[in-house]
Amino acid sequence: MPDSRIDARAARRRFERAAATYAGASRLEAEIGARMLERLDYVKVAPRRALDAGCGPGRWARALGERYAKAEVIALDYSLAMLRAAGGRGLLGRLFGGAEHPLCADFERLPLAPASVGLVWSNMALHWAAEPAAALREFHRVLAVEGLLMFSTLGPDTLAGLRAAAGDARVHRFTDMHDIGDLLVEAGFAAPVMDMERVTLVYADGAALLADLRASGQTCALAGRARGLAGRRFRAALDAGLAAQRREGRLAMAYEVVYGHAWKPAPTRAADGRAIVHFERAPRA
Repeated sequence: MPDSRIDARAARRRFERAAATYAGASRLEAEIGARMLERLDYVKVAPRRALDAGCGPGRWARALGERYAKAEVIALDYSLAMLRAAGGRGLLGRLFGGAEHPLCADFERLPLAPASVGLVWSNMALHWAAEPAAALREFHRVLAVEGLLMFSTLGPDTLAGLRAAAGDARVHRFTDMHDIGDLLVEAGFAAPVMDMERVTLVYADGAALLADLRASGQTCALAGRARGLAGRRFRAALDAGLAAQRREGRLAMAYEVVYGHAWKPAPTRAADGRAIVHFERAPRA
């Protein structure tokens, strides 16, 4: 079995190269972000500061700024080219001039103070973390008590058709929903809520699928990936494998989308290990 860890440097290079084309090619991310935004309608939260972790071209940082007009929004991505591409559409000018701020950093090592954020939002970015557990611990650290984490990511059934055609060494394996829930609890979050849906995108053929993945920066960044050029024989086998999956002149590719949200509870122990007991004032008769 190939090494399924993410090579963080390779992943960053993928997104650096795709910065100019990402917005037009990331159809799935746009759709899932819109569905996540609808879910906020059912959550009571009014953050003074919100973090968009893995913001890409900044579309959801803008949306959060519009939804929470009084909040400061931090648009964070580890690709400077992504932030610059967003600026080409006017985002960076708005961010520097208003209550929203771009920040080039890795969400596994957030340069933010503890308990400084009321909402952490992350749309389709967590599966690019080299250490998802580290990212979740960082989200927990920067959230204030009763702060909300809301995220989407990819599950293990994603791109199963491409994996069958290309092989395990060239297509990512994603973390199971239940394992992510366990990581949330280990990070200190309370009663995480997880759910999943399968979304199918339809392409004209395998070439269109591969072109979309390249244009959105989502090509293989596995630590154990095959290195060097694949060669004509591999490409011919890949094309044939994808062509065999076409139905009625179209190639359908399924994505397993995992949604999660969780709250940061009040601490139960002090730094020195002593238990913290919370008392509520009884109402007067």
